[in-house]
Formats: sequence, C-alpha cells, structure tokens
Amino acid sequence: MKLNELRDNPGATKKRKRIGRGPGSGTGKTGGRGIKGQKSRSGVAIAGYEGGQMPLYQRLPKRGFSKPNRKAYSVVNLGLIQKFIDDKKIDAKKDITEDVLVESGLIRRKKDGIRVLAKGEFTAKAKIAVTGASKSAIAAVEKAGGSLTVTSASAAE
Repeated sequence: MKLNELRDNPGATKKRKRIGRGPGSGTGKTGGRGIKGQKSRSGVAIAGYEGGQMPLYQRLPKRGFSKPNRKAYSVVNLGLIQKFIDDKKIDAKKDITEDVLVESGLIRRKKDGIRVLAKGEFTAKAKIAVTGASKSAIAAVEKAGGSLTVTSASAAE
C-alpha cells in the first residue's frame, strides 16, 4: 500500500448540503429555515429553550447553599514542606511562617490563610505557625520533635 492509494471507506464522507442555491436544490429560497419568525433570522440562538417544554435547568432540583463569606485557604501537605526543607529551600532551624512558605515558592498566595494537612512523611524538627492545620498534621509534627501552632482557632478542625 502506498500513500497515494489511501482512500476512505465508501460512504464514510458525504457531500456538504449547499443551502440557498435555487428551487431545484430543495433547500433554496428560505434555506430550510421555514417562513418568518425569530428562528428564521440570522444570529439567533435561543439558549436553554426547549420548544415550550420545561427547560432542563428548571426541572432539576435546587440544592444547597453557597456561603458568601466563606474562607478559602491555601492547602499544603507536610510531605511537600519536608521536601522543601530537604532541598534547602526552607530553613528548618528558623520558624516556618506563612510568609516563609510563600517566599520559598511552595505556595503562590496565602488567600485567607494557609492550612497544613498530614499527607506525606515529616521528619524535620521544625516550628511551624499557620492559620489552620488538621489534627493528624499537628500530631505528625510533634512526633518528629517540632511544634505546629495554629493562629486562628476557627480554622483548626
């Protein structure tokens, strides 16, 4: 088989329907749009309209509530902090604050604070001060011989 012998399967391609090409074409004059009305005009798309049937977005039940003043935390895992300490990007001898985590490039921005989670191994003896932390993260840092202090009580869950 050569490249010039490649052919599509018979019936795989159809000729495009050419609209508005005279009465003999079957789609002349109005071009398959019917007569008059909003849908016969150009540039009209009736989004969400289902021909009078109740639209899907109205048929589905509305559930839940979005809290307008909820806090969004930047999340960091202990394993990543340990990796940055091993790579000498964070000094474990000094206090590890939220500003230190941002400066090291571990976190892009603080948002409403930084919350530490316990995923990964943590072996460094470090003092960490953040807005929030999980109970297992606090336990993991204390097991390694360090301390993890949470600055706001509402964030610790």
